[in-house]
Amino acid sequence: MSDSNTRVCPVELSGSLDSKLRRLLQNPDKILAPYLKPGIKVLDVGCGPGFFSIEIAKMIGDNGKVYSVDLQEGMLNLIRKKIADTELESRIHLIKSEVNGFNVPEKVDFILAFYMVHEVPDKDNLFKLLKNTLIENGRFLIVEPKLFHVSKKEFELTLRKAERAGFKITNGPKLGFSHSAILY
Repeated sequence: MSDSNTRVCPVELSGSLDSKLRRLLQNPDKILAPYLKPGIKVLDVGCGPGFFSIEIAKMIGDNGKVYSVDLQEGMLNLIRKKIADTELESRIHLIKSEVNGFNVPEKVDFILAFYMVHEVPDKDNLFKLLKNTLIENGRFLIVEPKLFHVSKKEFELTLRKAERAGFKITNGPKLGFSHSAILY
């Protein structure tokens, strides 16, 4: 994998991750509705500025929890500002990850990794960590960008690493310009 495939999106470009155009192309409600229900615990790994985390928090209701994990404190600060003094503040728990991992305080029902796995140098370690974070009957949606980022072959290699960590794989939702799979 080339070096450009392991760089994270800088905070300065976070507006592109949280735009109205993106909401039209990648509507969080439409993508995630089949997997979420009130009261569940969700891990949004590589959450960026909270594009999915905030919508997940709305969808899972007052008794749900979202663990929003990102490598960059600046991305977490953007979420912090968006949810300040709202009911979402008690649902969204911000966690700064390190390059080699993160610590979620409890197992979760659902994991979302949207356009971020290709940025992780040690995918084997990531999948082991995620497998240990997911409840036994939980689901994990992985979505990776096709254009200029992740070839079909690279995505298949990524899924093989997930299998080695103990995940089973089924087809994910059909999303434009993206590869997807549901892991369990």
